Amino acid sequence: MSVPDYMQCAEDHQTLLVVVQPVGIVSEENFFRIYKRISSVNQISVRDSQRALYIRYRHHYPPENSEWGDFQTHRKVVGLITITDCFSAKDWPQTFEKFHVQKEIYGSTLYDSRLFVFGLQGEIAEQPRTDVAFYPSYDDCATVEKRIEDFVESLFIVLESKRLDRATDKSGDKIPLLCVPFEKKDFVGLDTDSRHYKKRCQGRLRKHVGDLCLQAGMLQDSLVHYHMSVELLRSVNDFLWLGAALEGLCSASVIYHYPGGTGGKAGARRFPGSALPAEAANRHRPGALTTNGINADTSTEIGRAKNCLSPEDIIEKYKEAISYYSKYKNAGVIELEACVKAVRVLAIQKRSMEASEFLQNAVYINLRQLSEEEKIQRYSILSELYELIGFHRKSAFFKRVAAMQCVAPSISEPGWRACYKLLLETLPGYSLSLDPQDFNKGTHRGWAAVQMRLLHELVYASRRMGNPALSVRHLSFLLQTMLDFLSDQEKKDVTQSLENYTSKCPGTMELLTLPDGLTLPPVPFTKLPIVRCVKLLNLPASLRPQKMKSLLGQNVSAKSPFIYSPIIAHSRGEERSKKIDFQWVQGDVCEVQLMVYNPMPFELRVENMGLLTSGVEFESLPAALSLPAESGLYPVTLVGVPQTTGTITVNGYHTTVFGVFSDCLLDSLPGIKTSGSTVEVIPALPRLQISTSLPRSAHSLQPSSGDEISTNVSVQLYNGETQQLVVRLENIGLEPLEKLEVTSKILTTKEKLYGDFLSWKLEDTLAQFPLQPGKVATFTISIKVKLDFSCQENLLQDLSDDGISVSGFPLCSPFRQVVRPRVESKPVNAAEGGRPGEPGHMKSDSDFHGEVFLTGSCGFSPWVGKIPWRRNWQLTPVCLPGESHGRRSLASYGSMGRQRVGHGQSDLARQLCDCPLSEP
Repeated sequence: MSVPDYMQCAEDHQTLLVVVQPVGIVSEENFFRIYKRISSVNQISVRDSQRALYIRYRHHYPPENSEWGDFQTHRKVVGLITITDCFSAKDWPQTFEKFHVQKEIYGSTLYDSRLFVFGLQGEIAEQPRTDVAFYPSYDDCATVEKRIEDFVESLFIVLESKRLDRATDKSGDKIPLLCVPFEKKDFVGLDTDSRHYKKRCQGRLRKHVGDLCLQAGMLQDSLVHYHMSVELLRSVNDFLWLGAALEGLCSASVIYHYPGGTGGKAGARRFPGSALPAEAANRHRPGALTTNGINADTSTEIGRAKNCLSPEDIIEKYKEAISYYSKYKNAGVIELEACVKAVRVLAIQKRSMEASEFLQNAVYINLRQLSEEEKIQRYSILSELYELIGFHRKSAFFKRVAAMQCVAPSISEPGWRACYKLLLETLPGYSLSLDPQDFNKGTHRGWAAVQMRLLHELVYASRRMGNPALSVRHLSFLLQTMLDFLSDQEKKDVTQSLENYTSKCPGTMELLTLPDGLTLPPVPFTKLPIVRCVKLLNLPASLRPQKMKSLLGQNVSAKSPFIYSPIIAHSRGEERSKKIDFQWVQGDVCEVQLMVYNPMPFELRVENMGLLTSGVEFESLPAALSLPAESGLYPVTLVGVPQTTGTITVNGYHTTVFGVFSDCLLDSLPGIKTSGSTVEVIPALPRLQISTSLPRSAHSLQPSSGDEISTNVSVQLYNGETQQLVVRLENIGLEPLEKLEVTSKILTTKEKLYGDFLSWKLEDTLAQFPLQPGKVATFTISIKVKLDFSCQENLLQDLSDDGISVSGFPLCSPFRQVVRPRVESKPVNAAEGGRPGEPGHMKSDSDFHGEVFLTGSCGFSPWVGKIPWRRNWQLTPVCLPGESHGRRSLASYGSMGRQRVGHGQSDLARQLCDCPLSEP
């Protein structure tokens, strides 16, 4: 026997083996359609008996294995069922001849056989036959199951006759010596009259009868025969058959202890032996007889309990039997199958470590030179058994070995699809999942080096299968999930391979469905580059929307009463953490800033990088960037234009890296910081560009607070002079400008100004409104200066107010501007009586006389309705007599500051009163 049956289990010892095969040309679909119906009749109750018969069906079985039927009767083919197609009467003789040829293959061991003929009708089909069943078609064969039941009953009759014949004590007759095929030549010339030889014959026959009793559903009798056989064979050191007797004893005990079976098929077995329920019913009936003529009193149960092995003894006897098998080179298949049976029993007993010892022994059992298909089957079964006892990584190891065997160099046509399928089945054993989301949940599980090796093999197998999209998906998964474990050189090699693959088949975000129904999820490159922070940016100050006062008043009055609820407060807090407190405008370019990091040891080129949004129609403007090798956090700004109004949510971003398109969602990014991802988009607003006829000022009078847009222009005026300021308004947006408001405000100047300092007329300008896109409107502002130069005691202080600064102010839609008062800052006055030479101190002398030159600059503030006055004057050098026009700095006056003059104040003031205000 050279072909092991890896699906063997202990309860198979009580089954009858029936082979089902096609004769002639039968389609595979039709054959397995009938085979499935036949194999469903695997357990029947024998008529006029309380025993049950179990059938094991095989559609392929090596005839040489049947030669070991005397050694273990469950290996003997006792039934043959053939299926054939025959559509004409003239083909019937040839078909029937093929059936007889098929019978001759297993003829020495067959109890009975049947031929199922499909398609033949007429006189031949109407003739009653016991061994042939005729059916018009595969759809019209309702009596198949009934025919199989009758066939199984005929097998039982032959089995029972053989059991009774062998079990009868024939002391006067010579007992034949049962042999396995390789023993026949060893017993030639032995003394058949020796006591040793007779014990050997008796022990082997007892073991054989025990097998027949077990198949016939007589569990108790089989236990008795097995025990007697063990004692006889142990006395003559017949180790091979002693091992078989011990294995039979273990099988009968397993059937008793585990009625559900050990093969993993739930519901395939009933209560052990099926005779036991009947015996239990008759157990308390005095004088009741069982079918084998033994009195069924309480001694029956006592005898069974005594002969049956305990669960612990079952394993010990298995070990002993396997040790006896190992003494014989030709019993390798028997030893291997015994190991498999013991493992299945230990799996039920949850004794994994002992089961692993049996499996380790099975690995090193040396069989004949196996074919590649047999090696694949052997490693696959070992993998399943290791999985059965919970050794997942060991199971994955043997399944991977089986996968590699599918593409061994000795195979003319490598099975890359089978290899790929087996490799996929190894993933759970190595803590691998093809879903990248499983790698964002915390620490890495499993051995990264082994996982990378397995992923490389998946890439290679998928490429040899001719599926480049599958190769790209697995290589992308390798790069995304194993990036932290790749060396710099490995990163370069993997990315280069990925670029080669994507040049032929770009990577996408679509689900890949395999032929067996397995789907592979997309693999977004969230680590290429790594994003640490996402921040939604406000619009530039010139484009930020501001609510009108009238609308603000309506909102305040429409507010609902405040009602406190901790649940609502909690939900509102979560909403505030995601929603931004500013607004975007429809049609304006909006920005989102990302802080990115390049983990690769080379320059990373990211193409087609844009935003992923929802809630509002959004036009994302893709960007391309190049990040230096292992760069620090690098700011990247992504822009887009909202096309509709509503609430927009920034869900993530998309990239194209190494030819792989990725949709990266913020929720799947580990360790990312964001101030919120939801912002309101309001309807489109007009845009206004303002210019003036005056030159720009070199400096700003007062820093902008950030919410206003300011510009500064300068003008120099004499007292009483008037100048025109022309303001040009251009609508550069897409919406018409409907409203224009111009206001001014003069800060406190101690009433040194008379008349209207600023005046304008908007009638002609407003007549052009609404101002359509691309149109221009102008209006003129008159600037008139009138100062009071009356000589007073503190004239020096007042001189700081007789210059005027006006800065240009931009006008725009009230939706764009907010009215805010500007705080006037005043520097601290210099201390009185300061020391000479220090700032703020001016030394005066009554002998000094000459001209004082005063200069100043003004700007027009850019805030609607808030035009502050700003004093920013400097007292320039004074010409002193007798010094050939040498100049000496007397004092400086800061912006809006006031200087208190020291001693000699009245003389200096008197001199200044006589000094005219004129150009130098």
